[in-house]
Order: sequence, then structure tokens, then C-alpha cells
Amino acid sequence: MTAITSPAVPLELVDFFHTHSCFLIAGHKEPDGDCIGSSIALSLFLQRLGKKTVLLSAGPFQRPEIRMYEPLFSAHVPAEIKEMSAGVGLIIVDCSGIDRTGDLAEQLNGFPVIYIDHHATNTVKVPGSLVYTESPSATFIIQTIIETISGSVTKDEAEMLFFGLCTDTGYFRHLDERSAEVFMHAARLVQAGVNPKYVFARINGGKSFGSRILLSRVLSRMQPYYDGKLIVSYETLADRQEFGIENRDSDMAYQLIQGIAGVKAICVVRQDTETHCSVGFRSLDTVDVSRIAASFGGGGHKQAAGLYIEGRAEELLPRFVEAFAPQLSSAMK
Repeated sequence: MTAITSPAVPLELVDFFHTHSCFLIAGHKEPDGDCIGSSIALSLFLQRLGKKTVLLSAGPFQRPEIRMYEPLFSAHVPAEIKEMSAGVGLIIVDCSGIDRTGDLAEQLNGFPVIYIDHHATNTVKVPGSLVYTESPSATFIIQTIIETISGSVTKDEAEMLFFGLCTDTGYFRHLDERSAEVFMHAARLVQAGVNPKYVFARINGGKSFGSRILLSRVLSRMQPYYDGKLIVSYETLADRQEFGIENRDSDMAYQLIQGIAGVKAICVVRQDTETHCSVGFRSLDTVDVSRIAASFGGGGHKQAAGLYIEGRAEELLPRFVEAFAPQLSSAMK
């Protein structure tokens, strides 16, 4: 297996940083810790270079661990930035395309842009972009960029980089034997002043009583398929109305289900409205859930992917189960 290495930073990316005096930094809608950590760490670094930055996100900031950062972000490009005819660059982080920025997308057209991303679904060919699909997080790439240009990270930058790395790797539990360089990156962040114990508590602590009840309902609805290699479950619209999105603890649900002997993949469908669902897929080593998500218009990584789709959970679940057949039926032979 090929080891994960630090990607080479294109000279065009460095030139992009030096060419512009102001940067818009935007990530995907429904941001997670990696998206937020990437955006803030990059903003701090560019400010260290003497640049003006504007953090953008369409939100919503649903995850408890990122809510404290919401005031740093705007859902709109400031009017004074729109009026500037030159000097403004756009950096899309942890995001495979401008369309994935949600309601921001229309406002971002026309700015000179580069992408910093690790999603396998990212096929952009924009000079100066750095898309490294082997990376465990976007923050891993941004740390490489900062260290390449300036030699080291500051404590504030390190805290956001470590936060993003931990959220996208499940606090390192998704990493494998190829990941020595990832741990070396993490070690340098700790050397810069990061407290791993504090970061773990911030990501995993502070959950509400209601979140545990909702988690129990998801677990109680589990159904196995393909001899237990696939586990599916769901949340109802009534669950959402009772507990709200803020009480979802998807990562813990996936973690507990993955601990069941023989499980290779997970699908959880959440009825968000009368007509639409959000869907999360997770897998261990052998199943590529990004292929499943992409077949329904979504995207993501081999081991973590998702989508937002029209339909009712009870109608969608059989379709998702069937979509796993090419990968899991063959695994049963």
C-alpha cells in the first residue's frame, strides 16, 4: 500500500497568495470540523502574511463542536468586496465545487479561484489548486502549505488544524498503516501547543440528554442485510421535530454500529422534511461508499459519504440496500 505523504505545493498556489491582497475563504454547506478548521487556519495564516480575509459559510452550523465559530463567518459576500475590481481572490476549501457551497454559490462566481480539497469527487482543473485525495483531511493539506511557505505553524493555527484533522479521522481511528506522515503532522501541531485531551473533550463532550435518547432510537431501528455486512437505520420526521438537528450525534451512531461484528458498511437515512432526506454512509476498508452516494447525486470519500435527496425514508431505504449489492453480494461468495 502506498503511504500518505505531504503533497507538493504548486508554485501557482504560492503566487496566488502573493498576488491578491484580500481573500474570500469558503467551504461546503453544512460545515463540519474539517471545513471550519481549514477555513480559520488558512485565514489566520493569510493574515500573518498581511492579507485581509473574509470567512464565508452558507451554514447551517448544526454540529455542537463548531457552533462557537459561527460568528466568525458570513453568509454573504460583503458589499465592499463586490465593488472591488481587483485584488480579491477566492479559496474554496474542503469542497469539490462552488455548487457545494450552497446559497453562497451565486455570489462567488467571477472571482479568481483556487481549490484546496481532498474529496475524490473533486475533478476541477484550476491552476494553483491543490487537490490531494489521499489526504485524511483538508487541514492536513493546509498544514503542508503553511509549513512549506513559512516553515511552521502558530499555536492558533495549530489548534484549528488539529481540530479539523481529528474530526475527519474520527480522532485517528480511521487511519491505517499508511498514515505515519499524518501522525508526524499531528505531532508538530502538539509541539506548537495543542492540547489533544482538550480537543477530544470539545469534539465528544457536552452532548445533551436528548441526543442520547435519539441515539437509542436510531440503534433500536437497525436492520442487517447481506449477512450483517450492511446495517441500515433511520430517523423520522417526528424525531427531528422532537429533538431538532442539534441533538443528532451521527459520529457516535456510526462508531457504535461499526463495532458490531461483521459490519462492513452503514446507511442512516434522516427524514428532514416531508419530502426530503439526508443520508449518511460509512464503511470500513473494503466498501467504497462514495460510489453509492455518487449514484444518487451525492459525494464524499471511500469510507464516508452522503447526500440530500427527495423522497421518504421508507421508500429510499430499499433502493440504498440494493445499491450495495455489487459490492456486498460478491463479498458473500
